[in-house]
Amino acid sequence: MANLKAIRIRIASVKSTKQITSAMKMVSAAKLRRAQDKIVRLRPYASKLHEIFVGLSQSLADSEIENVYGRISPPEKILIVVITSNRGLCGGFNANVMKEARKLVSEKYFDQFNKGNLTFLTIGKKGYDYLKKQMLKLLPEQNKLFNNLTFDNVAVVAEAVMVEFVAGEYDRVELIYNQFKNAAVQNLTCEPFLPVETVTEGTNNSVPTDYIYEPTKEDIVKELIPKSLKIQFYKAVLDSFVAEHGARMTAMHKATDNATSMIRDLTLLYNKARQAAITNQILEVVGGAEALNG
Repeated sequence: MANLKAIRIRIASVKSTKQITSAMKMVSAAKLRRAQDKIVRLRPYASKLHEIFVGLSQSLADSEIENVYGRISPPEKILIVVITSNRGLCGGFNANVMKEARKLVSEKYFDQFNKGNLTFLTIGKKGYDYLKKQMLKLLPEQNKLFNNLTFDNVAVVAEAVMVEFVAGEYDRVELIYNQFKNAAVQNLTCEPFLPVETVTEGTNNSVPTDYIYEPTKEDIVKELIPKSLKIQFYKAVLDSFVAEHGARMTAMHKATDNATSMIRDLTLLYNKARQAAITNQILEVVGGAEALNG
């Protein structure tokens, strides 16, 4: 039978762990509520802006106005933006993103990887640490964005990516992140960022392009397209931030439940061991008394 002292120590250890996981669950739940409000308010605006943006880009195809963000060229130089978290203890949140990044390297962009034309930009310490160990080509990390996650701070990073694309440093830019659905579910998303993809006429997803532009279409292009791209980039980072807290809250909830179950099993084991020890002591006393009487 297991040693009583060892079981008591184990029970105390699990209780301590349960207190930590329970506290982390409550902290993540509080952060999730605040962050969720932001993404819920942002999504309708970003969706409508992107719809107008796609329609505008489609209308530019037959005009003389140049859309530098819609430049289509053979995908020789690729930039992949990997958005993870700075901390762990959030289940498979980061592992799923890394798995998708490996998939892009080994399948979709294997030729570019062999030529040294595949570059990664990481937002989140976990992604940076993993990709650095894989000896992949990395840009300076942007992990501090999560310390003060605002549109202005994210827009600086998005602007740098957009400038590099316009300058011809990259032919294609893709985003990999976890999209928030609810506290228990995160949808792994890999979506194009640049060049701007337009819908074709006659498809179900086509949008009307007969807008009345004021002041001029040229001014709208200069203002709307960069702003829409920055909003899209910010939404991806904010989505990942909210999904991280949802994943951590769920992971800590499961860990707390597991700790409760383990404490119950250990307590039962302790009681059985204690009962067996008491029974042995009684038997020893009875045996000693019989030996004296005999």
